[in-house]
Amino acid sequence: MMIDRRRILAGAAAAAVAGAFLPVARGRAEDTGQWLPLTSDDGAPVPNLRLPVELTSQLEELVGVVWVGADKPDVTFVEAYDYNCPWCHKAADDIEALLKAHPELRIGLLNNPILSPQSAQAAKVELAVLKLKGAAAAYALHRALFARRGLIDGPAALQAAAGLGLPRATIEKTADSAQVRAALTAQMKLAASLGLSATPSFVLAGMGVLGYPGSRSLARMVSSVSACDALSC
Repeated sequence: MMIDRRRILAGAAAAAVAGAFLPVARGRAEDTGQWLPLTSDDGAPVPNLRLPVELTSQLEELVGVVWVGADKPDVTFVEAYDYNCPWCHKAADDIEALLKAHPELRIGLLNNPILSPQSAQAAKVELAVLKLKGAAAAYALHRALFARRGLIDGPAALQAAAGLGLPRATIEKTADSAQVRAALTAQMKLAASLGLSATPSFVLAGMGVLGYPGSRSLARMVSSVSACDALSC
C-alpha cells in the first residue's frame, strides 16, 4: 500500500471545521517529508512530523475521544479517522488485534471526518453514544460501523446503534445537540492544528504519522515506544 493513496482534505483548517456539515473537496496526500526514516509494510516512506507538546497534551482532556485499552498503559496512541476512509476500515481490524496482543496498550479514537458530510453525521452518532452510554458502547459502535460496507452516514450509524440495543430516538436527538456539534468541531480543530491531514493519522510518542503504514509497521512503532519511548529505537 502506498502512502500517496491516502485521501486528504484540500483547504485550510478553518475549511475543515466548516466542512463537517458541507461538501468537502478531496485530493491525494502530498509528500509531507519525514522527521524519522519510517517505512510502511510495503517499504514506502511514511510521512511523519514532530508535534508540539502543547497541542498533543490537549488530547487527554479533549471531549469526545473514545479511550480503549489499558487503564495504566505502557504505550498510548491516538488515531484520527473518517468513517468513509477505506484505509481506516483496514486499520480498525489491525488496531483491535493490537489491543488484544498488547494488554498494556491504550488507544484514543479521534473523529476527523474530512472526507464527506456523511462522515460527520456518523461521527455525531458515535459522540452521542459516547455521551449516553460510555466508551465501551461507543467502541462497539465504532467496530460495527467499520465492519459495514458502503457509505457510512447518519442513518447507517443510527441503524448500527439500534442494532446494539441502543434507543434510536434518544441517540438521534443527542447527536443533533449543540454539545455534540461543539465536541466534533473541537476534535476537528485540534486534528487540523496537529497537521493530521490524512486519514487515518496517528499521534504516538510526540509524533504525527500521516496515512496508514500497515499492521506490521504500526506494531513496530508500538514496540519501539514501549522499549525506548520513540517510534524508532
